[in-house]
Amino acid sequence: MRSSKASLLLLSAATLGLWSVSVSDALPITGGFSSLQKILGLSDDSKRLISTAHGVTQWMDENQVFDLIRGKTSFVDVTDRDIAWDSTPIKSLVAASFPSAATQQDHLHPLISEIDTDRMKEFLTEFSTRHHTRYYKVQSGKDASDWIHDRALEQALEANAKGHFKVTVDKFAHPWAQSSVIVRVLPAASDSLVDDHAVVISAHLDSVNQWNPYWGRSPGADDDGSGTTTIFEAYRLLLSSTTPINRPVEFHFYSAEEGGLLGSQKVVAQYVKERTPVVAMLQVDMTGYQPPNKKEVVGIATDNIDKQLSGFLQVVASEYCAVPWADVKCGYGCSDHASWNQAGFPASFAFEAPFDQSSPYIHTASDDVSHISFSHMKEFVKLVLAFGVELGIAKR
Repeated sequence: MRSSKASLLLLSAATLGLWSVSVSDALPITGGFSSLQKILGLSDDSKRLISTAHGVTQWMDENQVFDLIRGKTSFVDVTDRDIAWDSTPIKSLVAASFPSAATQQDHLHPLISEIDTDRMKEFLTEFSTRHHTRYYKVQSGKDASDWIHDRALEQALEANAKGHFKVTVDKFAHPWAQSSVIVRVLPAASDSLVDDHAVVISAHLDSVNQWNPYWGRSPGADDDGSGTTTIFEAYRLLLSSTTPINRPVEFHFYSAEEGGLLGSQKVVAQYVKERTPVVAMLQVDMTGYQPPNKKEVVGIATDNIDKQLSGFLQVVASEYCAVPWADVKCGYGCSDHASWNQAGFPASFAFEAPFDQSSPYIHTASDDVSHISFSHMKEFVKLVLAFGVELGIAKR
């Protein structure tokens, strides 16, 4: 059905002479364009319950939601009530304590030395160019999640054959086209697992063009192709090692973050339902833009997070990163860690810079690899590796 709609769109555009591909990338979804969306069956007329702060909700149509995106207003789509957002976060489900000092240097320094920025550039370039958009409702968004799944599975099969780790890679299906991808890394020897509380490391794989979501070009190189690349490189490096983890370490690639944290809410709700224990989680969303003429930092969020866990993140950043960390304020519902925090799990969040210095190109056709600093992104790979290994070995 999506293929036929796309064909109809191309035929309509060519016949009517309305726009070229380059113009359509920036054409707003208002007025005549919105009407054309409805004719082509692409528009969603149903209203969604949108929250912009705790206890503040409003039923909105699709165009109103995109007004929020264009206005850089963070929001959460709470229509499905997967998580209770009508109050402050519930009390933590996990009574966890975190190390006060880094202890796994012998395992981490060799891994850090193997970070491959050329490989990262190749990965992100392909991820951000092979899919015209990674918008979660369309076929190319589904293709993007399939691509991540297949790349992760390649790494898993190779690691499983070596026998040190047991790795599973699963698609987490959603009511929309695009899946989330859940990777779980365990020690191969079952008696090596001394704690079943997982360490979760995540990014979101979708992208959006704020003016033209359904067929506008949306490379999403920084938002959040950079975070996806960051955690994938950490995943690759962990599997290439013989690191003696004794907890599950999971890598999550979430669908539909741009739709209001939809994918992560579904995943978290499933973890709550199945009582899957999680000791800590880290979301990385936008790790690739270094603002010109500004001090390079690793941003660590101070809001909508677990303060003790974020303190630990500061410890590992100080130990393993070559640039200083800095406090950043993320805001309500700004990325997928908020879903975990709201449900009572210890959550943390890392970001490329102070928010007022972050990439000006996101949600447009200009968010491409030409604006990415892979040396800056490398610092976040160090952070993610340190988070996963330090907590993946530590005993609760």
